Amino acid sequence: MSTAPAPRPFEAFDEGFDADMEFDDLPATQAVPARGPLPFADAADAPVAGGYNPVGEVVAQAEASLAEPYPATVDLTSTALAPTGLAPIAAIGEVSVPRIAIHVFAERQDTLASAERAAQDRRLSRATTQIRIGGVPAAVETYQNEPTPPLIIVECLKDPQALLHEVDQLAEVCDAGTKVIVVGATNDIILFRELMRRGVSEYLVAPLQPLQLIAAIGGLFNDPAQPFVGRTIAFVGARGGAGASAVAHNTAYAISERIGANTVIVDYDLPFGTAGLDFNQDPLSGVADALGQPDRLDSTLLDRMMVRCTDKLSLFAAPASLDTDWDISAEAFEEVTNQIRATAPFVVLDLPHLWSPWMRRTLISADEVVVVATPDLASLRNAKNMIDLIRQGRPNDAPPRLVLNQIGVPGRPEIPAKDFGAALGVHASLTIPFDAKTFGAAANNGQMILDAGSKTKAAEAFQTLAQIVSRRELPAVAGPKGKTAKSGKTEKAAKPADAAGSKSLFATMFKKR
Repeated sequence: MSTAPAPRPFEAFDEGFDADMEFDDLPATQAVPARGPLPFADAADAPVAGGYNPVGEVVAQAEASLAEPYPATVDLTSTALAPTGLAPIAAIGEVSVPRIAIHVFAERQDTLASAERAAQDRRLSRATTQIRIGGVPAAVETYQNEPTPPLIIVECLKDPQALLHEVDQLAEVCDAGTKVIVVGATNDIILFRELMRRGVSEYLVAPLQPLQLIAAIGGLFNDPAQPFVGRTIAFVGARGGAGASAVAHNTAYAISERIGANTVIVDYDLPFGTAGLDFNQDPLSGVADALGQPDRLDSTLLDRMMVRCTDKLSLFAAPASLDTDWDISAEAFEEVTNQIRATAPFVVLDLPHLWSPWMRRTLISADEVVVVATPDLASLRNAKNMIDLIRQGRPNDAPPRLVLNQIGVPGRPEIPAKDFGAALGVHASLTIPFDAKTFGAAANNGQMILDAGSKTKAAEAFQTLAQIVSRRELPAVAGPKGKTAKSGKTEKAAKPADAAGSKSLFATMFKKR
């Protein structure tokens, strides 16, 4: 019965950035497969080329996998949705389910399949789900000899009177505090009210979709003391030097300054993080302290650990120190991330280029994943491995975003963006042109691209990416910190400040040495 607001529409983007919104929400007329991953590209015969072509081999393999037959499709505009089809991504809000036990007693095979797919979803990763055949009678028989879990989901396809009778029998064996979701075949408001009067927590009408079931479970366990759960956006580089940190920091800055949403940057690259340098802030040990005591974190302690860069942007900087061997459990990273999500609507995770259990879990559990790659073969191989793994671990989510960075480096052969995306089965959401002068000046001065070069293509690209990952529009008034950008004089007046910032940054670094 819970609903989620539809995402706000986007403005038209500059085609030069190749911004692709295809995977945000499924169009109303697009057919989706009833089971299995979505076919994101049409199958085509792979071109034949002479000699060994590694790029062509990867493209051919991807296209061959996409050409595999899928089950019959259904139209989302139809009133009868496929039993195990996917709901549009925007139909579910941010859901956080605690560590609870969930027991499902289903009668229909499609309900069993939807429950199994929901149990594999990242949003229910902390819950323990048991799925059994049989409806309310099987549940009554089970709980006569064992205690009931925090949540029971039962299915009954009988008429309303028989359904109410079976629910009354279930109530006799349920422990106090147990929540019950009933799945029935009748869409009747009178039946719904009778079930609510009997203490049923939620009533759903079959056939079910996995995301519909996940949303219902999440709605029952929302923390009243926590007004919202922030959206996590994880940025990871396909290879070292791809510029994932720069993209993450500039995108977070654009979300906070141009869109006007409170944002937190979390730099999880503990030994080599650059968030402090990029924002000209002292590298406090905020993230390291939080990871060292995740059980003691609260809103007050988190606020002390964060560095406020602007009115709407806060930073959890990495210590950037090699004095400690950072051996931290995946559970600590998960707990810290969940605690930070309660502090801001958007949490940007700057992930290092390494592979470990906590990296895998963080990528799979994030609400949005952005893979930053350069147009070369090593990035193509690594990005394909990442996207394939993330797709497998997130069967009910849209695929990761692909951002191609450093496009147009003089004298460097590049894989075309179209071929790069075809090999991965996703379109590049954005291509960022190579601009050594602007990026170098911004890095040395501790500035963001929106301030160092507000008129550049890269600045416009970061604004576009901010809209894509936040699903929000830019306000009518553009410019740094809500001020309309001026020409000529404003840019000239900013040069002395840039020089002063550069001097201050380098002076601080040499003083520490």
